[in-house]
Amino acid sequence: MELYEKTLNSKMLYDGKVIHVTLDEIELPNGNTAMREVVNHNGGVCIVALNDENEIYFVRQYRYPYHEVVLEVPAGKLEKGTTPLENGKRELKEEVGATGKDYRFLGELYPSPGYTSEVIYLYCCRIESLGEDCPDEDEFLNVEKIPVTKAVEMILNNEIKDSKTQTAVLKTYLLMQKGVL
Repeated sequence: MELYEKTLNSKMLYDGKVIHVTLDEIELPNGNTAMREVVNHNGGVCIVALNDENEIYFVRQYRYPYHEVVLEVPAGKLEKGTTPLENGKRELKEEVGATGKDYRFLGELYPSPGYTSEVIYLYCCRIESLGEDCPDEDEFLNVEKIPVTKAVEMILNNEIKDSKTQTAVLKTYLLMQKGVL
């Protein structure tokens, strides 16, 4: 059986600044039709930034959808006309005040493929220099450093719940264990 769903009709339900929601009528592989609600998103990027002591720079910020403070690696939305790496470098500078070196692409993450088109690009790097952070005017966060081994423990203990952070930190840790980083 060919695993493919053909879009027959798409209706815009919401056209916002960050997301665009459509209701799509699709044809299933067996010829029947169904409806799909899709949250369209330009995508995002995150950076695991390591210092010489193998500490990762994290940010804590209040995340409204969960009504709690979430611990994450620096991250942000992709801006049109720029590459994921360019966006990641910008976010690292804005949120932590850091410039990185030796960037390594860790792959792509589909945060919730059942309803959103978002793709998050994962990177890691070493810190080259630190300066002043300059978060967006609606962004309030605290920066902290956590040793990579402690961060892995925190993921296993459900103290770090963010999926992009979990994935990027664990991939970075495994590459460090292989002697690649």
